[in-house]
Amino acid sequence: MIPAASLPDFEDVRAARERLEGLVLQTPVFGGRSLNAELGCEIYFKCENLQRTGSFKYRGASNAVLLLAENVEQGVATHSSGNHGAALALAARERGIPAYIVVPDSAPAMKRQAIEIYGGRLVESGPTLLEREVVLAGVLEETGAHFIPPYNHASVIAGQATAALELHDAQPDLDEVWVPVGGGGLASGTVLAMQERGVRVIGTEPELADDAYWSLRKGEIQPPKPPLTVADGLRTALGTLTFAILSRYGLNIVRVGEDEILAAQRLIWSRLKLVVEASSAVPFAALIKTVAAAGDTYRGRRVGILLSGGNVQFPDG
Repeated sequence: MIPAASLPDFEDVRAARERLEGLVLQTPVFGGRSLNAELGCEIYFKCENLQRTGSFKYRGASNAVLLLAENVEQGVATHSSGNHGAALALAARERGIPAYIVVPDSAPAMKRQAIEIYGGRLVESGPTLLEREVVLAGVLEETGAHFIPPYNHASVIAGQATAALELHDAQPDLDEVWVPVGGGGLASGTVLAMQERGVRVIGTEPELADDAYWSLRKGEIQPPKPPLTVADGLRTALGTLTFAILSRYGLNIVRVGEDEILAAQRLIWSRLKLVVEASSAVPFAALIKTVAAAGDTYRGRRVGILLSGGNVQFPDG
């Protein structure tokens, strides 16, 4: 078990918020009257789909880059086919340093283009995690760049936590905050932020990618499942830091099926007029499922939901 002293804490979150002021967007919090009426509770959506680069990932990447003190001119590097790569590319550009993003050759064109638009230097690799890690090791050795992982990093976790702080500022009398769980960076940060406020945090996962659920039940990190869920941002396994934080907190995780995820995504699109990724819809799907099973238990409860991102691949034409 990782010692508590090695984990980020609320003071790290508070410092991250001050550090990121004026750099990250203070994204809006939306409510939905018709959804509230149907579910019987008050729901507040924190719209990180409207954050710079289209996801909460920009918070953690920026905090980590700003905290680099030595050999910063050598830049940063990571492997990513998703939102973290674009976020790190922009965070590095804002500081005036290079960002090397190892991208598998199977990555969608949209995501590759986003990384390049934000100034990242693409480095090709094969599709497997092992191939990406081998290429990244070569990049780090050749350039001397700092490795900034997508979630298993104390500064990244503290940066992600600032989204939950903003949500609580907008709605200080929340009873719960629901959050998606992939690698656990956003969930861990939310736990750190909300513990100080006395707000319960509930994690959510697809049934086809419920490794965090089983990791917390079995007391050790479980490997990721085959990448089958439509919620592609949640296909990763927990890291050592995120597992330690979520274990200490005793995070409860609600799992949902693919049809439930897609139905919740359609509701967000149609009722709130917000474009969100399938991963973003998982917490709302889990809340709908829980309310249906709980009856009047949730009536009048005030619930925050973190919409994690809005980078959607639309069909051509």
